[in-house]
Amino acid sequence: MNSPVLSRIQLASLLIAAVALLLILPLKLLASLLAGLLVFELVNGLTHPIEHLISGRIARWIAVGLLAVVIVGGLSLAFTGAFSFILHEVNNPGQTLGKMMEVIERARQQLPSVLVRYLPSSAEDFHGLLQRWLSGHLNQLQSWGRDAVHLFVTVLIGMVLGAVIALLPTPAPNEMKPLAAALHTRVMRLTAAFHQIVFAQIKISLINTLLTSIFLLVVLPLAGVHLPLAKTLVVVTFVCGLLPVVGNLISNTVIFIVGLSLSIWIALGVLGYLVVIHKLEYFLNARIVGGQIRARAWELLLAMLVFEAIFGFAGMIAAPVYYAYMKNELKALGLV
Repeated sequence: MNSPVLSRIQLASLLIAAVALLLILPLKLLASLLAGLLVFELVNGLTHPIEHLISGRIARWIAVGLLAVVIVGGLSLAFTGAFSFILHEVNNPGQTLGKMMEVIERARQQLPSVLVRYLPSSAEDFHGLLQRWLSGHLNQLQSWGRDAVHLFVTVLIGMVLGAVIALLPTPAPNEMKPLAAALHTRVMRLTAAFHQIVFAQIKISLINTLLTSIFLLVVLPLAGVHLPLAKTLVVVTFVCGLLPVVGNLISNTVIFIVGLSLSIWIALGVLGYLVVIHKLEYFLNARIVGGQIRARAWELLLAMLVFEAIFGFAGMIAAPVYYAYMKNELKALGLV
């Protein structure tokens, strides 16, 4: 691509890719992009072993079918669980409130008197406090609801697009127009960057799960503390750890709530340990991901810091993939 025409085409394709990737963040389409790339990678990953049994494009259709069954089954279980929970709450309106009051009463016996006065003294006080909070944050709750619906819809559309693109036959580069071929190259390098980050995230999740399981299954029992559902919490930690950044927040919240059912001090101790290991993992994250994309830890941390400052939480999630893609492009040009 040394001729002026091809150089202009390459520059145009890079500009289009850069603008598209940057617009994805303010348009709140990052979840759709990541979902589409994930399904695309999963279809390709499942197709290779299936091709040993069935050749041709049927293998891809089988891979998409398997993914569809898993995704639809998972969503069905989630909706069924949520509906069952709501139905249970309608039939037993005071049961959850009673459990919450048990936790609060246990906390009243263990916390200093300075903090106890901020806790509700009865179920009626707790119910009133909850109502006041809901009425004071009604607009925020409505915004969260709209964001949740938007997230669900965009993720679903991204999954469908990823599956459709994976099923389409890819024409040879010499059969494409110059700009189309250059844009196809950009997409393939972005997919490769996503692949690198995904495998790095799996390693991070395994390390996180190992450290958490040691604490929940070894350290706490040796201290005489037996956390309920400890093995289930280990599984939840691994599954949630596959989600960049936000996964740790989800698993930590679940473990903290379970610890709170025993004692406020146990919950705080568990939370303190989780905060420490996740601060360690923050740098470990940068090192593992950096190893996949051949970048130093400080480079990735700086990229995450800058993207978080510009685009917020979504920018911090997108930073590893975007930076890996940028490194792939720079390597291809021989600049790094």
